[in-house]
Amino acid sequence: MTESTTGTTHRVTLIPGDGVGPELTEATRRVLEAAAATVGSSFDWDVRHAGVDIMEAEGTPLPESTLQSIRDNKVAIKGPITTPIGTGFRSVNVALRGELELYACERPCRTYEGVRSYFDKVDVAIIRENTEDLYVGIEYESGSPEAEKAIALLNTLQKKQIRAKSGISIKPISEFGSERIIRHAFEYAIKHGRKRVHCITKSNIMKFTDGLFLSVFREVAKDFPDIEPWENLVDATCMGLVQRPAEWDVLVLPNLYGDILSDLTAGMVGGLGVAPGANIGTKAAVFEATHGSAPKYKGQNKVNPTAMILSGKLMLDHLGETTAANTLETAVADVIREGKSVTYDMKPNRNDPTAVGTAEYADAIIAKLQG
Repeated sequence: MTESTTGTTHRVTLIPGDGVGPELTEATRRVLEAAAATVGSSFDWDVRHAGVDIMEAEGTPLPESTLQSIRDNKVAIKGPITTPIGTGFRSVNVALRGELELYACERPCRTYEGVRSYFDKVDVAIIRENTEDLYVGIEYESGSPEAEKAIALLNTLQKKQIRAKSGISIKPISEFGSERIIRHAFEYAIKHGRKRVHCITKSNIMKFTDGLFLSVFREVAKDFPDIEPWENLVDATCMGLVQRPAEWDVLVLPNLYGDILSDLTAGMVGGLGVAPGANIGTKAAVFEATHGSAPKYKGQNKVNPTAMILSGKLMLDHLGETTAANTLETAVADVIREGKSVTYDMKPNRNDPTAVGTAEYADAIIAKLQG
């Protein structure tokens, strides 16, 4: 977290994205400026670009100038980005995390009165490891010489034999990576007044990868005696979340499980449209909505900007603007609870003619902040 006081001007990289990204980003920019103004702070935006809209001009969806801006400013907020097909990029978002070593993904999910959901009293934080596990992309295609060589070698190391023409994926989990994300989760719990951290693994089956993660968790937990450590299996966690949502607090997970459970918990609180996200590293942090760029809605002033606005709330908190962050979240919650100036997806009837657009929803939040 960057230390700051009120009355600060924050230099932040602003990436509009593509599809509906620019509309969401503009709404978020205006709301963040209004929230910062409540404590006498402001933003100096460094606008940079990424995604399909700059491919022709830059030859890449992720220009080096954009990466350098984030390195220089250390904080960025971005709109949704479409990853162009056939460019060699698995994902622009994944590339950002890799280039900037954004090892921790924070996905807080909580219910807001007025958002349609089968659940209430959900308030969990997913802390996902971003750099290891199956998502490192070390794979060998079925039938390839590399896969057959890997299979032949592995079959000399254990009794259980791998079938010929199997596809192979490697799941590396290191002590270093595990300790870094687990310590981050405990520190997050302390900062946010949380009571427990749940370590989510399948360590009963994957004893040398998930087992390592759990072993490190047990050691790190000793450094945080005021936080209750819980150990949970990932399958039981999925059931427990939907049966007893109020029981769960901060969940720390390896990459794959974190990806899956962050979407599960987002669904429990109303969907990706209200689920913010942050990717944190030792030298930079990028804040973003967790949904896609929805290009079919581009230019229609229709899409719900809540997820990106709440990602901005996380950014304010990261910048040390805790008062402004809490004020912003209260304003968002008030507008949603009242249900008047909300986008179509937050109305009981999605065809409700009283639904407002992206910009007007932002206007309602700003009115709360200025009121």
